[in-house]
Amino acid sequence: MMKLRVQLQCKNLHEYLRELSPEILDRLYNHPATCLAVYRELPSLAKNYVMRMLFLDQPLPQAAVALWVKKDSQKDHDECVSVLGGLRLWHSQQLQGGLQGYILNPVFKDNLRTALLGGGTAWAEEGSTLGPDRHARDIESLDRYAMERWEVILQFMVGSPSAVSQDLAHLLVQAGLMKSEAGEAPYITSAGFQFLLLDTASQLWYFTLQYLKTAQSRGMDLVEILSFLFQLSFSTLGRDYSVEGMSESLLTFLQHLREFGLVFQRKRKSRRYYPTRLAITLAAGVTTSSSTTSSNLASTPATVEAGFIVVETNYRIYAYTNSELQIALVALFSEMLYRFPNVVVAQLTRESVQQAIANGITAQQIIHFLRTRAHPVMLAQTPVLPSTITDQIRLWELERDRLQFTEVSISEWPYLFVLATATLNHYECSITSSCPRQILRFCETELRVWTVWFGRTWLTG
Repeated sequence: MMKLRVQLQCKNLHEYLRELSPEILDRLYNHPATCLAVYRELPSLAKNYVMRMLFLDQPLPQAAVALWVKKDSQKDHDECVSVLGGLRLWHSQQLQGGLQGYILNPVFKDNLRTALLGGGTAWAEEGSTLGPDRHARDIESLDRYAMERWEVILQFMVGSPSAVSQDLAHLLVQAGLMKSEAGEAPYITSAGFQFLLLDTASQLWYFTLQYLKTAQSRGMDLVEILSFLFQLSFSTLGRDYSVEGMSESLLTFLQHLREFGLVFQRKRKSRRYYPTRLAITLAAGVTTSSSTTSSNLASTPATVEAGFIVVETNYRIYAYTNSELQIALVALFSEMLYRFPNVVVAQLTRESVQQAIANGITAQQIIHFLRTRAHPVMLAQTPVLPSTITDQIRLWELERDRLQFTEVSISEWPYLFVLATATLNHYECSITSSCPRQILRFCETELRVWTVWFGRTWLTG
């Protein structure tokens, strides 16, 4: 059956913040940690602009700011102006004589100064006020805990009997990564297949964005939890922090972070917590994420077990792993042949790859998965993956993508009149009564997709 390709969309930090209302942004900038995190992810030239204006109380003429770059760098200047304006980091202000000038957002300016120069109240209470922790965790155990917790979520998505909370399962459904029907357990969607092939950093960032979308509907203060996330990114790995002074909604959020593997808390009622490496790196480097996840993702695999796959020119895959999650991921686009205690053998076939593509995985994502998890023996050769394999995977994708789909709502031609309606039954009537058999080639009523003969061309909508 032909399907519309669903592409996983993931905004970077700046794209997400630019969608927030001015009121929420101004409240966010009341926190030094937020200001420092936003500044850290600015383009290099935009950082330079901010630092030049950080200690100026008077607006600068826009023409003077434009002279800070050479003429051949005007495109970079325009990009910086767009970024700083979209994030409300500076405002336009009219000068004497009618000229337009730029001035930094005073709230952002004051709190960035505090973050850089020190002062103000502490961002978080260190656990040392509670005395030494008898159950202290070292960095190695925190890393192990974080990846174990995150793998539980991924294993649940691939159908493994992993226990997750009802809240988390509902969030996966809301995010479009899984689908739930009455009386049935949730199952993975095409977007979920793509999600599983991302690196851990991209998975975490995408998942966090989906959580933030539902924060206000949960009765949480979006500014409060965003500020807390930014504070965590500046925490010290291996150091404990106190929960004293946290609101009820923030304590609830802390329990969700605990389930995601972003913080370690020995018990729900424990008065201290340890941020994990996942939390500390969450807000770092997300600006480089693309709007559509693809091959330019970071190369860190979705687990600490990297470098375990060998791919041969005969389309055989040898995965040296005991991880149920990694085996399930390889099985998404290959046919399993043998399984031994420390290795599984699979075969890339036309059917297995095209089935994966039908589920929403792209050829580039399969290649990216194999390349980023390649065994050191594979990494020693150039190219890492045999060109025979990469070319054939792309060809199998092209075999399936012979038609291009375009979504429409109302179309009118001499032989066809389709009126989009709110009910499926009415849609079926419009198709069948308006289009003769020799003209209608394909119709998918669930997705409202059709193909008709018009003139000398097949048209798809």
